[in-house]
Amino acid sequence: MYDHILFPTDGSNPAETVLEYALQITSEHQATLHVLNVADTNRDSVTRIRGEIIDVLEEEGQHIVDEAAQRAEDRGVSVVSEVLQGDPYKTIVDYSEQSDIDCIVMPTHGRRGIHRFLLGSVTERVINTAAVPVISVNPDRERPLTYPPQHILVPTDGSRGAELALTEGIDVANATGATLHLLHVVEMGSLGPDARSILKEGELTERAQEILTEASERVKEASIELITSEIEHGEPSKVIRDYIDENDIDLAVLGTHGQTDFSRYVLGGVSAKLVRTSPVPVMWVREADADGSSNS
Repeated sequence: MYDHILFPTDGSNPAETVLEYALQITSEHQATLHVLNVADTNRDSVTRIRGEIIDVLEEEGQHIVDEAAQRAEDRGVSVVSEVLQGDPYKTIVDYSEQSDIDCIVMPTHGRRGIHRFLLGSVTERVINTAAVPVISVNPDRERPLTYPPQHILVPTDGSRGAELALTEGIDVANATGATLHLLHVVEMGSLGPDARSILKEGELTERAQEILTEASERVKEASIELITSEIEHGEPSKVIRDYIDENDIDLAVLGTHGQTDFSRYVLGGVSAKLVRTSPVPVMWVREADADGSSNS
């Protein structure tokens, strides 16, 4: 289902850790891995001293992608490597569009200092603007990274973004034979007292059941028999993390609204928390903008 996978890297230890996961995905789908390093030339510290500093950044970038490409070749993975100048997140997104990338894999954070690249803000902006799925991986997780997954979680709230995430989750489950888990979190605490008096917990649970029933029917139509669905109550990001731990989830798939503000995601600000704290990789599927464009 993926022919071209993009792995942006700054050569940091977190990025090196996530490279192994990118190689697993690429190998499983018999795809080509694109290794990209971006020399961040938009920072004042670089633009004021162009020339030699930029040459050093590009030289270091070439060394980084060469090492990653060698690891891919040693694994028998087809690889393309590139060093580009520009704003990191924009360059990553532009490259993904120009190179027909099907999926982007990147760590939630990377190196800090003058050569910083894959900071959380960069990853979040890529998630929020890329037209293809983005898999964010927390390099500091305790659980080992494994692909193909055996258990995939799709939290759903019935929104368009969640529908897109479910479509992607179904495709991955079909391609890998994984069990698909559907989860809806009823969050009473986010409602004001007036709203809680009108929308009783039972009514919210009834709506949650309708959402899960519709999602389950889509899964069954896709001939996926291995499915579990569940309604939980509580703070969504915590409930999702607990569900991941308790059910041996290997991969979570969530949809985003494609808004400029990263906190405006499906399930509210939940996604902004999950991108940094999820114990397993999270695949983000972005909803196109209202005007149909790929960028916010």
